[in-house]
Amino acid sequence: MIANIVKAGHKTRGVLNYLYGPGRANEHTDPHLVASFDDFVPDPGRNPTVTLAQLAAVLDLRVKQAGRKAPKNHVWHCSIRAAPKDRHLTDDEWAAIARRVLDATGIAPAGDADACRWVAVRHADDHIHIVATKVRGDLRPPRNWNDFLRADKELVAIEKEYGLRQVPRGDRTAAKRPTRAEQEKAQRTGRATTARERLRTTARTLLAAATTPEEFFRLLDGSGVLVEIQRFPSGDIRGYKVALADDTNKDGQPVWFSGSTLAPDLSYPKINERLAATDTSPAAPPEPRAWHRLARATDRVPDLLDHSEDEAGQAHIAVLAETLDVLPLAAPPGLRTELLQAATAFERASRSRIRAQHQQAQATRRAVKAILREPAPKDGALLAVLLDAVLLAAVAAQHWHRTRGHTQQAEAARQTADHLRAAYQAAATEPLSVLRQRGTRLADSLRRRQEFALRRALPEMAAQILAEPGWPALAATLDRAEAVGHNPAALLTEATARRETDTATSVSEVLTWRLHRIADLTTSTTSSAPVPTSAAYRPTNTAPSQQRRTR
Repeated sequence: MIANIVKAGHKTRGVLNYLYGPGRANEHTDPHLVASFDDFVPDPGRNPTVTLAQLAAVLDLRVKQAGRKAPKNHVWHCSIRAAPKDRHLTDDEWAAIARRVLDATGIAPAGDADACRWVAVRHADDHIHIVATKVRGDLRPPRNWNDFLRADKELVAIEKEYGLRQVPRGDRTAAKRPTRAEQEKAQRTGRATTARERLRTTARTLLAAATTPEEFFRLLDGSGVLVEIQRFPSGDIRGYKVALADDTNKDGQPVWFSGSTLAPDLSYPKINERLAATDTSPAAPPEPRAWHRLARATDRVPDLLDHSEDEAGQAHIAVLAETLDVLPLAAPPGLRTELLQAATAFERASRSRIRAQHQQAQATRRAVKAILREPAPKDGALLAVLLDAVLLAAVAAQHWHRTRGHTQQAEAARQTADHLRAAYQAAATEPLSVLRQRGTRLADSLRRRQEFALRRALPEMAAQILAEPGWPALAATLDRAEAVGHNPAALLTEATARRETDTATSVSEVLTWRLHRIADLTTSTTSSAPVPTSAAYRPTNTAPSQQRRTR
């Protein structure tokens, strides 16, 4: 059950006309009062001799009495809607709910004879509208500050008491939704999304690519977005606003959106804070290329979320969102739709009330920005490795949010993982097929050698892995790792110690990509052999993680 309190207006009769009218698409049926401030309030829905003008006059009586002391925008309008799968509530139940919400918000406290005048109108099975005039009997305004949060808190209790679906609550960090006018405008112009949503996606993607605020503004301008930078008298940047050239108002002027109205983390102060924590110094020559660095850094995200302070964890989730924002630009065309949907879904998961310490994710952010400045990898295995790591990180983000009570963010991360699984399956099909072919062509002695390493490292899982279709690909991966100097048994031990595999659909497939990341096996075969950095070159006593996740 959710409440929606709209901006106060000044036309009581206009609101009543809408509530008792047919609706925008003839969706209103049997409009009538379910409750009011007085049992004798006339109801045009039940008494054909009563007019809307009479009902409006009853509600506006104290507004007229207050005269100039009455607020200009005196109409308080709140809709309360049940969840789609909730049972249909009776009129008496809706009446009780309306009174509780009015009491909680301060519009009409229970037992207050001077409370504001109000009515609750029902014209559908699943919701009601409460209309009140904001002048009390003593001609003072009501104390209804923070009314939305107070109404929402009361609805949480109502959901439990009435056995209704408990709707996930937000923490006021979600991006502002498009207004009804914006949605209708998009429909009229044949657009699938509103101007606000298109600008938000563009700004997030280009911010992930930029290294400074100035570069961010240049990228926006170069993408065809109209940009206006606002400055203090000193010349320092105060903020910015953006618009689309084809989105104009009735006067033909661009419809501008400030960064903060696109999303809380797109305000100029937030952008400046994030980019200030980005170390843009070039990588040392021996360091692997950006795609490899990003795969390695992303692979560490689940462990970092498990063991870092909340502020650092939020930073790693924010940079994971940046990774998702740039992947549609760098990935093959066939994967872009799923990746764009993943990035759009994760936008809600990227923020919480926890303040991110962005400097904690410098290395990953530098790699994110660098992949757009390098050619996309021709090796499909490298993309599969990265998507596998991003998928695991999204699942870890879902768990991180869920354990902290961030229900909306956890659900957004779950939806992201669904899209990433589809993208991963499409990206991994060909490289896995190549690896399987290599595995089936291995000499018997080499295949037995890798089987022995598997049984020694993972005796309890060996039988399952050997029976999977993905075993030849894993055997080929182990053989290649050994060829460049790694210990296959130690690699397997490290791969399973870092994260659980019990819930994986194919353990052999999961281990194949983990070994590629740990041993850096996606490095081009034409380059020099990679310098081993994993624990496979030394004894490891790392205890298996106790955290279980579903991939």
